[in-house]
Amino acid sequence: MNTVSFPYDVVLTGGTVIDPATGLNGRYDVAITGGKIAAVVPDLSQVQAREKIDVSGKLVTAGMIDTHAHVYEHVTGKFGLNPDMVGVRSGVTTLIDQGGPSCMTIGGFRNYLVDTADSRLLCFISCYLVGGLEGHLYPDLYGPHGVNVDHTVRVAKENLDIVRGIKAHAEIGGQSRWGLEVIKTGREIARQTGLPLYIHLGQLWPSLEEGPVPDADELIRELVPFMEPGDVLAHPFTRHPGGFVSKEGEVHPIVFEAIARGVRVDVGHGSHFSFEVAKRVLDAGVRPFTLGADLHGYNVKAPSAGGKDTREENPFFGIAPFSLTIAMSELLALGMTMEEIIATVTSNPAAMVRMEDEIGALKVGRDADISVMEVLNGRFKLSDNSGVEVVTDRLIRPVFCLRDGVRHDSDSPLIPDAIAA
Repeated sequence: MNTVSFPYDVVLTGGTVIDPATGLNGRYDVAITGGKIAAVVPDLSQVQAREKIDVSGKLVTAGMIDTHAHVYEHVTGKFGLNPDMVGVRSGVTTLIDQGGPSCMTIGGFRNYLVDTADSRLLCFISCYLVGGLEGHLYPDLYGPHGVNVDHTVRVAKENLDIVRGIKAHAEIGGQSRWGLEVIKTGREIARQTGLPLYIHLGQLWPSLEEGPVPDADELIRELVPFMEPGDVLAHPFTRHPGGFVSKEGEVHPIVFEAIARGVRVDVGHGSHFSFEVAKRVLDAGVRPFTLGADLHGYNVKAPSAGGKDTREENPFFGIAPFSLTIAMSELLALGMTMEEIIATVTSNPAAMVRMEDEIGALKVGRDADISVMEVLNGRFKLSDNSGVEVVTDRLIRPVFCLRDGVRHDSDSPLIPDAIAA
């Protein structure tokens, strides 16, 4: 019996490749063999392949990386979404869970999620023993008494293939209770593990009624000197007190000092995002290094395994469908270039987790993690969680992705329908 031999398994033809890591920006075909990228060249139309996929008019990038996910499903309460719903079914090949797993729960994260999901899963391990257990509801679980430096350091070192950083919170509700003690402890864990420290900004818990209310502006001035090159400040566009913008509406000068020292900025979109704050920060010259969607069960409607919406209304959070590509569309509407935005979800996050030799680029020999998107032209309505609406003329939507060369169509219920303006 004769079998036909093909040089490639899959060829994506006619697409526009934007790959900041290699500098490619233009029409290229991409070939995949054995789950690896085999070629990225201008024209493979005459080459045979088991399957050719016409992506003419589409945008082709390295597999997108969401730097701020909450996908420890069934363990972190309503926070934990299904990883593949947030990941490959939304056109995203790699997810970084921010603070869901802890030194006590990392085993479950690996065995029940990392080893079973189609999406690649990494994490920034929580510096708290309890991890991401709906902390906005139970602040008493998150003080200095709930941290064990030695245990967290040991577990992180034992799981460095998936643990790529340390997660902590800096906000005035916690500051009113514990000062900056947990941040100092998180810094020590990061120092002993050699991993970056990722710090949440923006008020999460109400301040204690007794005693003075902390100054939100003073918090960031005290915080930044603790940070080191490679550390990450999250939620620069937060609408909540304690972010990059002062009460006077100006970006804190110390933010620029931190960035100059090598501290990185992650959008960490979620319920924090404000168009007004984002414009102020961007106009001041601050550019985010990475873009995380920060999706969780309190800011999107997500069906359970039985198909029911298990969300409870919470006035602190929004409930609209959302996706990483909508966050990208918002940055586009705010004036960032497509090349800048693609870098925030490919090459830059790969550098953030020190995996630039493995992910974030369309290079021959790499795992065939590839995202394919379309850019719709028209008039579309975007809105933030404070109710502000913005009309844009371009909307980015996922079409499909390849994870290790396997196709996953973008059929996630989290992807919102385009809203015409």
